[in-house]
Amino acid sequence: MGGLDVLVFTAGLGENSPETRFEVCKNMEYLGIKVDAEKNKVRGKIQEISTEDSKVKVFVIPTNEELMIARDTVEIVRGL
Repeated sequence: MGGLDVLVFTAGLGENSPETRFEVCKNMEYLGIKVDAEKNKVRGKIQEISTEDSKVKVFVIPTNEELMIARDTVEIVRGL
């Protein structure tokens, strides 16, 4: 794979749990991941949470899971 460019946290835990994001990213500096503790406090909005010197960009990106399920269902039903 040769490395990692971007790490994205999304959906329920990913967008609403700074603690989970911290736990996932701790001890991952060997991959170039550094998370800014202050930026990581975000919940439910698009935000880059990596430090300026992080080699890997880390983002929080909210999703609307119910909307995606509805769209997928419509696509499946139309295909029948």
